Amino acid sequence: MKESSIPDSVLEAYDFTDAAFEPITVGLVNRTYAVTRADGTRAILQRLNPVFAADVNVDLERITDHLASRGLETPRLVRTRANARCVEADGIWRVVTFLDGRVFDAVDSEAVAFAAGALAGRFHHAVADLEHRFAFTRPGAHDTPKHMAKLQAALAVHASHPEHARIDLLAREILEHYGTLSPLTATRARIIHGDLKITNLLFEPDADRGLALLDLDTLQSSTYAIELGDALRSWCNPLGESSARAHFDLDLAKAALTGWMDATRGLPERDEVESIPLGVAAIAVELASRFATDALEDRFFGWDASRYASRVEHNLARAASQLALSRDVASKLPELSRIVRDFGSKSRG
Repeated sequence: MKESSIPDSVLEAYDFTDAAFEPITVGLVNRTYAVTRADGTRAILQRLNPVFAADVNVDLERITDHLASRGLETPRLVRTRANARCVEADGIWRVVTFLDGRVFDAVDSEAVAFAAGALAGRFHHAVADLEHRFAFTRPGAHDTPKHMAKLQAALAVHASHPEHARIDLLAREILEHYGTLSPLTATRARIIHGDLKITNLLFEPDADRGLALLDLDTLQSSTYAIELGDALRSWCNPLGESSARAHFDLDLAKAALTGWMDATRGLPERDEVESIPLGVAAIAVELASRFATDALEDRFFGWDASRYASRVEHNLARAASQLALSRDVASKLPELSRIVRDFGSKSRG
């Protein structure tokens, strides 16, 4: 059946006029549908969040072509019948190939953590020699001081918000905790995925082995501290990113890093590996600030209407959860640093 929110021009461009559409709700940013054509073949249709320009598909196509040439499974961009990368109709719409597999809401075993790390490592190894100038960039996407400043500005701009007092209290805790963290050390730039939360990893249907990375809009040039910091803050919090009891599991972290180091085959340099622990704490508190900002602005992140009364409520839960996680990581930095030092001694530099 036709999904009424999809423009006719999009359906016609991809010959989806007789297709069936099923919303996929695990993502927080893009609007995504699983598409089943009349002949039974499947695809993924997405309306990109307005923060992404059409040129993001240039990068996606180039990098996934490279991944496929190296034998890695990856969603591939599907061009329109007119050979365009996307369709602009009340937003930017694009289609990628469908891959069959499983997506986890949380990492519940060291085996899954190892597999997640190995999948990320295979990606990093595959793109290590790729020279690519990004057509689309989001300067400051992981500029933590900038996100903190944005939160402070939002508190002033939205002083009349009905939940301002609650949000302000949490925001002050976020800003105070951020002030206790050391700044990240600069390391070399790499091509990274940019959003390795566990729901962006696809696993094989019947085995705990990573199959492919999903949601490739966030591909960028950045550091392993950012990439693995975001990955580990997602993978090593078994309770998920909305739980008030969020905590960091060191055993899962060690398993994930083992898988990653094995798959990267000695690619990371010592300083890159040793920068990861602080990256975890920094990305968690950065995300807390972004959720708190969106609690005031009420416009960016998707939210679960079956569990929360509003986007504001869900964002407050997520902000508090990520703050709790960052605090727990900060308390465990000595142990996590010892783990990565052991890996760092096996790296190239």
